[in-house]
Amino acid sequence: MSDTADPIARKEMQYVPDSDVSSPPPSYSYQGQQPPPYSAAPDMYYPPKAETTCISQPGTAYESFSDISPDAPSDTTPLIASSAFDDKTVRRAFVRKVFCILTVQLLFTFSVVCVFTFSSVVKDAVQTNLWAYLSSFFIFAVVAITLSCCKSFSRRHPWNIVGLVVVTLSLSYMVGTIASFHNTTAVVITMGTTLAISLAIIAFSAQTRYDFTICYWLLLILAVDLIMFGFFCTFYYSYITDILYGCLGALLYSLFLMVDCQLMMGMMSYRLDPEEYINAALMIYLDIVLIFLYLLGRR
Repeated sequence: MSDTADPIARKEMQYVPDSDVSSPPPSYSYQGQQPPPYSAAPDMYYPPKAETTCISQPGTAYESFSDISPDAPSDTTPLIASSAFDDKTVRRAFVRKVFCILTVQLLFTFSVVCVFTFSSVVKDAVQTNLWAYLSSFFIFAVVAITLSCCKSFSRRHPWNIVGLVVVTLSLSYMVGTIASFHNTTAVVITMGTTLAISLAIIAFSAQTRYDFTICYWLLLILAVDLIMFGFFCTFYYSYITDILYGCLGALLYSLFLMVDCQLMMGMMSYRLDPEEYINAALMIYLDIVLIFLYLLGRR
């Protein structure tokens, strides 16, 4: 038993290292430098100070970027619209208000035209009192220019409404006086033609994709040319030139009506501010009335 155990024990004894297990490991050196001592508790990693300020703890006060710059847009805040017309609700309310005012103006004006045309008593009265016509022309020019040029007046309620009422009354009297010198049948036909043209242009302006607002300067030049043509026609009057002058004037102000409708609807390059509903109604109203006067002809 001892003989068999001795070779095994002797063989196991060959694998036992000469050094003791509990003895510390030999020191290793790399280019003559000692490694840093090993510590049982490793050093904690502290993030930089700039990173710790970005961490917000619940229940503590912190300052966000929106507090520093409230006007700056964030990922969750919708961008502020560049124009009030970008909101479809605002634009539709603006268009509805302008058309309501325009409808009242046109109904009143054409009602005055019908009274001045059908009533022989009123016709004789307005034809003999030209001072009232000149007074209405002066009042119309002053108030209309003030509404168009002075924004503080055209945007101040209720004075802007009062100014528009004065313009409508004075221009209605002027148009009724002019219509009283013409044949009743011709006036009625001209009113129907004017309304048909106006409705067609308004519908076309709302549906077309062509931008006519960029041609506003060209229409102003054509308006000056038309005024000069009418001035020369007063010295060389003929029936043909009178018809030509009326057709050119009606065509020009039909283009003005198209541009003004696109400015009001705000779907093209240029647009009116939603607060300019008085000026928008005034421009379209003047365009329609001038189309009527040019189609009616001069006397």
